[in-house]
Amino acid sequence: MLIHSASQLLTLAGGPQRGRELGKLRIIPDGAVLFQNEYILEVGSSSELLRAHPDEPALDADGKVVMPGFVDPHTHAIWVGDRAAEFEMRLQGKTYMEILAEGGGIISTVRATRGGSLEEIIEGTRTRLKSMFNFGTTTAEAKTGYGLRTAAELRMLQALLILDKEGPLEIAPTFLGAHAIPPEYRDRPDDYTALMCGTMLPILQDWWSNQAPFHKMPFVDVFCETSAFNLEQSSAILNKARELGFPLKIHADEFDNLGGARLAAELSAVSADHLVKTSSEDIQALAKSDTVAVALPCTPFGLAEQQYTPAQEILEAGGLLAIATDLNPGTAWCESMQFTLALACRYMRLTPAQSIAAATINAAAAIDRNKTIGSIEPGKQADLLILSVPDYRHLGYRFGINLVDKVIKKGRVYPV
Repeated sequence: MLIHSASQLLTLAGGPQRGRELGKLRIIPDGAVLFQNEYILEVGSSSELLRAHPDEPALDADGKVVMPGFVDPHTHAIWVGDRAAEFEMRLQGKTYMEILAEGGGIISTVRATRGGSLEEIIEGTRTRLKSMFNFGTTTAEAKTGYGLRTAAELRMLQALLILDKEGPLEIAPTFLGAHAIPPEYRDRPDDYTALMCGTMLPILQDWWSNQAPFHKMPFVDVFCETSAFNLEQSSAILNKARELGFPLKIHADEFDNLGGARLAAELSAVSADHLVKTSSEDIQALAKSDTVAVALPCTPFGLAEQQYTPAQEILEAGGLLAIATDLNPGTAWCESMQFTLALACRYMRLTPAQSIAAATINAAAAIDRNKTIGSIEPGKQADLLILSVPDYRHLGYRFGINLVDKVIKKGRVYPV
């Protein structure tokens, strides 16, 4: 198929964008893109491609923006239940950490998810994935972490594999058995850390090789934070995961600067996420590495916090910056990368162009898929959006509305 007559074809060609290079959209005015089956064959002006391929089935973009599909590199999309009551508690003055200490927060969702059947888990998650897709997310990372027992965590992974196969949204799975200290280990975090390292991760390795031998190995993530896993425990879990061949991620510096971002850089983690309280020294360490800094602006927004990821400092240091929704039931039930862009523009002072690059090619790098998705280039997967607007700057400028007209996933067109 040949998509032509785009007012602006945002290619984002050339790979992940570091530091002040962020925001190079590589726009082709009156652009066109030719793809066959799942892959992009050619990119250029509409006049050139229409002349060169007069017999191809054509789709007229009709003066609208065409761009890569959004990549959401940090979500907790799979869970059972909700935490609406806790939202009300926060409005009445309780902090997130106070609610967690009282057995709410993550642990509340753990109880609900442990009690859910595989079918119940799949059904609720499918609804959220459909909403994400309609808002333009064509690939998303999705974490376990609401089981905190081996069997429950593997059941969540099984659900993710089923949903990925079902599509159309493509899933990059992450094992987050170290999301919180489970209630049965509340006063024994070192024992749970030992269980993670000695039992859960080796079992995961065997399970994955049997269940998904042709898939990339899942990421292993850890919540390095006060009231979750300290730096020493996080290091032990991530080092064991790396020894077993798993790629790494980390939640770091959401509430306190414990050194998780620096640990991510030292271990060559694919990404370090949240990074609200990250020190200047740790930002410099990240910037000298290939670890992507993933900002989650929906989370401080959801918590009514004033402090966001210091994006400008990360860019000034030369770091790789991506953005994600952090879709989860407690702090950021948001399926829209478009709204995430709007927040990034307002509270992290990114331009629309920078936020688009952070949500596409850099977000793809944050899940180690930038060689196949995240830009419109020959050889890459045909994951595209046709927006309902003629100028890319409407993204970020407008919010509370869906600006996606059509989603193209692996060369198949889905009207929204």
